Amino acid sequence: MDKDLTSDIMISKDTTLKPLPPTVRLVMFLILIPALCSAIEVNCSEPTQPALLEALTPIFNMSAIRPVVNMTTRTNVSTFFTLYGILGVDEKSQLLITYLWLDYWWKNELVFWDPNQCGTDKISLPRDKFWVPDIVINEFMDENTAPPVPYVYLYSNGMVHDAQPVKVVSSCNLDIYTFPFDIQNCTFTFNSYIHLAMDIMIFLGKSAENITKKSKNVMTTMGEWELLDITSHKDKYGHDDGQYIDELSFHIRVRRRATLYVVNLLIPSCFLITVDLFSFLLPPQTVDRSSFKMTLILGYTVFLLIMNDLLPITGNTIPLINVFFSLCLALMVTSLLETIFITNLLSGSADFSPLPRWVRVFVLQFLGCLVCLPQKTKEPKGSDIKFSTAMAQRKADEGPPGEMMLVAEGKAVQELRSLGRDLQAIRLQVEQQLCGSKSSKEWIQCCLLKVKPSKVLFIFISVLMYASCSSIMLNCSQPDPPSLLDALRPVFTLSSIRPVMNMSTPTNVSIDFILFGILGVDEKAQLLTTYIWQKLEWRNDFIGWDPDQCGSSRITIPRKLLWVPDVVINEFMEKNSAPFVPYSYVYSDGLVQDEQPVKVVSSCRLDIYTFPFDVQNCSLSFNSYLHRMAAMQIFPTIPVEEILKFSQEVMATMGEWELIGLSVKKLQLPASDGEPYEELRFFVTVRRRATLYVVNLLIPSCFLITVDLLSFLLPPKSIDRSLFKMTLILGYTVFLLIMNDLLPITGETIPLMNVFLSLCLGMMVASLLETILITNLLCGSAHYPPIPRWVRLFVLHFLGRLVGLPQKPRDLEDTVFQNPAAQDIKVSFLVAEDNQAPGPKGPLDEDKALQELRSLGKDLQALHNQLKKQTSGSQSSEEWIQ
Repeated sequence: MDKDLTSDIMISKDTTLKPLPPTVRLVMFLILIPALCSAIEVNCSEPTQPALLEALTPIFNMSAIRPVVNMTTRTNVSTFFTLYGILGVDEKSQLLITYLWLDYWWKNELVFWDPNQCGTDKISLPRDKFWVPDIVINEFMDENTAPPVPYVYLYSNGMVHDAQPVKVVSSCNLDIYTFPFDIQNCTFTFNSYIHLAMDIMIFLGKSAENITKKSKNVMTTMGEWELLDITSHKDKYGHDDGQYIDELSFHIRVRRRATLYVVNLLIPSCFLITVDLFSFLLPPQTVDRSSFKMTLILGYTVFLLIMNDLLPITGNTIPLINVFFSLCLALMVTSLLETIFITNLLSGSADFSPLPRWVRVFVLQFLGCLVCLPQKTKEPKGSDIKFSTAMAQRKADEGPPGEMMLVAEGKAVQELRSLGRDLQAIRLQVEQQLCGSKSSKEWIQCCLLKVKPSKVLFIFISVLMYASCSSIMLNCSQPDPPSLLDALRPVFTLSSIRPVMNMSTPTNVSIDFILFGILGVDEKAQLLTTYIWQKLEWRNDFIGWDPDQCGSSRITIPRKLLWVPDVVINEFMEKNSAPFVPYSYVYSDGLVQDEQPVKVVSSCRLDIYTFPFDVQNCSLSFNSYLHRMAAMQIFPTIPVEEILKFSQEVMATMGEWELIGLSVKKLQLPASDGEPYEELRFFVTVRRRATLYVVNLLIPSCFLITVDLLSFLLPPKSIDRSLFKMTLILGYTVFLLIMNDLLPITGETIPLMNVFLSLCLGMMVASLLETILITNLLCGSAHYPPIPRWVRLFVLHFLGRLVGLPQKPRDLEDTVFQNPAAQDIKVSFLVAEDNQAPGPKGPLDEDKALQELRSLGKDLQALHNQLKKQTSGSQSSEEWIQ
């Protein structure tokens, strides 16, 4: 017995394929002749269960037809359920998994007995002995895996109670934009899959308030989701001929419990972004703020890696929390870039050109006033003012000029003045290196300014065929379902052969379907999973009756009692796990309509080179697996444009994939025996929604590669740029590890996205190697030999001009004092000049003091030259670095 809700109705072979004994037919005929009441009274020989079972045997033989005395009488099915558990939500496939206790009540008009005569007012019997309504949940996308319940209750007044558990995997349009504070509204639509409203009507057995109350009381799952309420309404699913299918829809509102996500996701993210903001309080002169922020970004990516399983995956809309995380990462990256820019200004602004006047006015005066940043007071210009101040002070100490002319200066005073000038030069150079020039301060002050995705019409087209005059015309004894069923029994015995009077006559099968959902794509296995509503129509030449004589122009009977064409989908790779629908419509002119849901796991050649902007074109090829063209021909029922329109209207899944096109082509292909067969091939074109991958993959990758490129602005002398870049590469590998589940896996082609990510990683590694080379040049170029002339000409003159990098001019002062020997020559020359100068000779102590001062001046001059050499470097070293 099938486990599905609608597959539990089966008719045993012993009771359907064998003709009834003549005595039984006679008894049935005598009972049905009066037809004075609406039920057949069952008489028990004794008040025991075996006697009741024996009396019910004729009823079991009529389980193939709807249990009404008159075919114009509707079967009213009372429906309700209890929501026992909410098992989970799959945001990417747009599926809701629940566990229901289903209850159906309907009346079997063919059954009636006296409870006193039979000893009981109800009896439990196997479900397959009765006609069961083909009630399905339209949104059901998978096989029912709940434990099967084989029995139903039959009451003395003909009422039947069917109750069973169902694990429902249903499609639901999930909107997780406000995750984790989202509320989902999913629908369960109960209707008969094949019967029209003139045959089966569905009614609500309990009020929606009672269903909600009981569901909350018995619900055992207290997990992520909480049931809010259940509402219901009736609807009609119309056909173009004015008939419709009766529907009962339940709307289930569930709310996600957000505490877990707030504690594990939102609060830690706020902590980390707060740390990033307060990191601006770190002094950039003494703390490597860029390495701190890069480590913080690495920590944030590790945090996202740990919490990756908590985040939802969807291809339709981006949850607001994902936008929040991306925004946090973007703020951290922006903060890091700003830190790099500030560090570059602090270290290199002394070599910049003066700040343009419009920048100074706009940024320092206008924007500075907006953010309450006062402009620093102007200081005297550079070393000239300082020199003039020092000279004025010295002159004041020395006295009036007239007195200078009168008093002869000693050599010790001259040496002290020379020593003062050297000390003043060293002081100014150190102050300029530590504090920077006015232009540098203005550039730094500028950098400190931070401007804070109806009704659905399903058209049934009946393909009218010429009915052969030699068809079997069925005769009914009276216009009721049992008589029609009895007249159809000879046709059931012919269900093993193709239903044509002449074997040379082909059976024309009309095919169409509605694409109800795109459940997923497996790039590695090259599989496309879809859910379709399939419809087949063909003519059975063995069937024909007078509607007036038999009381109806159509009847629903189990599919297994009829010949069914062996139409398959060539690309089908797995068993159909959709809910089973056991019935088919048979019309008085021999037309048979067969409809059933199919979960299609089909093979498809997927080209993901342009992932995530890829468009896939998959085919669904319908053909007879065995019959050739001479025996069976297939045709489309409705135009493919209408199939596409209906599919887009009823599409229940709004996940990763979007249906954008549908086309059909009829082919005649040769078989192995030389006879051709027909194939109807539908081409389904779907497009991946790329928003998820753009936000979670492309944008963060661009952020990180931008950080890597702008990291060259960091001064390599004061910042360990190689450690910074190594941390960046480590953060990028952690990011790729987080997003590994989003990348497709295939063995045929490499997606362009993977090439892009590998290229980003390659650029980062190349940047790290270049940084290592630059660091080596900065630290060891002073010990290198002079740069070869051909390298200087090719790199500095030729390539430098191509990239707009002018060659630095040579410093003449450095060429004069290139070594200590030259300084010694200069000092000795000055000493000799002083010795030869005329004038009175002082005492011996004055000569000793003069010698000590000259020795001290020589040391200060060497210190000055060494300091200049260390700050500016030699010409050879600068050329290697450049």
